[in-house]
Amino acid sequence: MLPAATLAGVAGALLLPVDRPGAGWFLSGLAVVVAVFVADRRSRGDGGDSPFTWVNATWAGLTLALLAMGAVRASEWLFVLCVLGAFGTGSLAVVGARTVHSVLYDVLAVPLEALRAIPWAGRGVGRFTARRDGVARRIALAVLAAAALVAVFVPLLASADAAFAAVVNAMIPDLSFATLARWLGVFAVVALLVAGACYFLAAPPHRASAERPHRDKYGLEWTVPLGVLVLLFSVFVGVRLVVLFGGTEYVLRTSGLTSAEYARSGFWQLCAVTVLTLAIVGAALRWAPDVTKADRLRQRVLLGALSVLSLVLVGSALSRMWTYQEAYGFTVLRLLVEVCELWFGGVFVLVCASLVKLRSAWLPRAAIGTAAAALLVLAVLDPERLIADANLDRAAAGKPLDHRYLAGFSADVVPVVSARLPEPLRTCVLRQVLDGDPADGWPAWNLSRSAARDVPLGSCH
Repeated sequence: MLPAATLAGVAGALLLPVDRPGAGWFLSGLAVVVAVFVADRRSRGDGGDSPFTWVNATWAGLTLALLAMGAVRASEWLFVLCVLGAFGTGSLAVVGARTVHSVLYDVLAVPLEALRAIPWAGRGVGRFTARRDGVARRIALAVLAAAALVAVFVPLLASADAAFAAVVNAMIPDLSFATLARWLGVFAVVALLVAGACYFLAAPPHRASAERPHRDKYGLEWTVPLGVLVLLFSVFVGVRLVVLFGGTEYVLRTSGLTSAEYARSGFWQLCAVTVLTLAIVGAALRWAPDVTKADRLRQRVLLGALSVLSLVLVGSALSRMWTYQEAYGFTVLRLLVEVCELWFGGVFVLVCASLVKLRSAWLPRAAIGTAAAALLVLAVLDPERLIADANLDRAAAGKPLDHRYLAGFSADVVPVVSARLPEPLRTCVLRQVLDGDPADGWPAWNLSRSAARDVPLGSCH
């Protein structure tokens, strides 16, 4: 673990651009994945059984894909979501099927175990330095000798050739106090993550029990509330069908609101209903009785009907938000809420699938996996470009355009703005988008920012 954590920490310190998206995030994540895999494999020897399966590999691949968005998308809010998602999926890549803890622990296992790994790593360092064969002293001397040679020869070679000096300056940043502090901080975080993953893998495996506990009480207490909820949702869906066939005139006549006001007045309430219903379905799958055949049939019918009706509610909420955006414009928040609603719909589909055999142990991780996949798809589709395109379409139809909102986006919108906005508004918006964009070193290289710097600009009046 010690050399793996050290090398991964050094790679993270040198490669990871903490202040913006860049290719170094993917390279640092790859270094962590390789370090954990190699350290675990070497610790088990040739005859040890590896804890890693295709499930672990899938979670690891999803983690690296989320981090790779830093090399493609310049949007900082989007990449923050990708990094948070990568922490969760990376932890699940280490955990695999080895734990009997809750899914919340599984998502946070690596950072939690990193804290517990500190004394473990300290004992390892103590044993390493106490070895009598002088390995620690020899490694320290080798590192110091190499550093001394680099310190002497690099300045000499750089002063001898301007091209080589340019390469050195591009690879070695200004060694200020802030840079050294950032390196130390990143090194500590990355090394601790590797140590936490190795510490978890070094523990004996804990697998979930194959025996499924049966619940045989409180059948009436679950049946009546769920039945009432199904009835209530059925009435609501029936009313929505009347509204659908009645059209806009029916909405205006019965509610006294415009279509946009009608959409805005109900969207957030439907979101809250969706979240609460998902919590109720999860609780029923966990605690509702399922001993007898009648119990299982009742659970399938009630929860299946509730899930199907909830899908109709999700569709209703999405239609309302789309109407509202058509009237008032597209924003990041509105797009994210729509993606969340789509994810809720996907989770309800997973719930329906779990009702076939009434096995829901896989459902929490499947929900997390679909959330991470939805985030990855959103990043690939380039949300800021989608929002800019939609708002420019509205402007082409004669509706007002908030160009100040466009100017607050990242370099991801530069191709759309450059192609569709007329001068001088095009240059004015692009100058605000690119204002203060620092030059990228190679670890912070980003496709959107690199392409945006080549876009010609005119004059802004």
